[in-house]
Amino acid sequence: MTASTDTAVARQIAQEAVAAPADRADLWARGVASGVFLLGAAYTLYAARSMSGGMYMPGGWTMPMMWMAMPGQSAAGSALLFLLMWQAMMIAMMLPSSWPMLELYSRVARHTGQRWPVLNTVLAATGYFTIWGAFGIVAFAAGFQVSRAAMFSPQLSRWIPGAAGVLLILAGAWQLSPLKQACLKHCREPLLYLGHAYRTGAWGGFRVGLHHGAFCAACCWALMVMQLLLGVMNLAVMAGVAAIIATEKLWKRGPLLARMVGVISIVAGIVLLFRSV
Repeated sequence: MTASTDTAVARQIAQEAVAAPADRADLWARGVASGVFLLGAAYTLYAARSMSGGMYMPGGWTMPMMWMAMPGQSAAGSALLFLLMWQAMMIAMMLPSSWPMLELYSRVARHTGQRWPVLNTVLAATGYFTIWGAFGIVAFAAGFQVSRAAMFSPQLSRWIPGAAGVLLILAGAWQLSPLKQACLKHCREPLLYLGHAYRTGAWGGFRVGLHHGAFCAACCWALMVMQLLLGVMNLAVMAGVAAIIATEKLWKRGPLLARMVGVISIVAGIVLLFRSV
């Protein structure tokens, strides 16, 4: 299939794939995805228990253990442990809502005659979670540096709750913005997306995953910021954010839910900001 016909053929095949009943390859793929999800969830539960707790700080907040290097542990070691936990958590949180696009890509890859459709689908998933891994690197760098500075500056520590309030307001404003809705529409319509973004080959699959992951991160970064502020190792917060993400993408009134969450975040941020003054 030539590059000039990729999009038209992919759109037609994707439309047919949506209506087609699940075959053996689909069931096998769902089984593997379920296993990966369970492994991610299990490691997330283990990490949440082993990294629970924290240090009470000036300003009335608690610094989570994940931002602190343990005795004899380097910053690189702390980063590695965090990123392992983060990637497992992203698989547990994001795989269910990203699966419609990945399954559709798998179907299109098979029906367009790709030589290695399974491998290319795995590479699409790898590209998707590479974006979330990069997000985790930025999150750890910011959290580690801020927490480290707060340990040596009681005044800075007292400013942290107010700064968290500002971030909640900004995250809520993003939830209400047209850009959020545009990114959410992309995530809610895998058929329309794949009809334009589909590419063949190993690099093509990885590129599709990167592209989709970038849109998904743009759609969900505010929710991830809320989770980081409310407790990234808190299982209830994880489950709540994961449920919001999936509902935004899969429920017909998902855009309305996104706006409601935005309003709640802004109100919570204002309350936190005034309490810290």
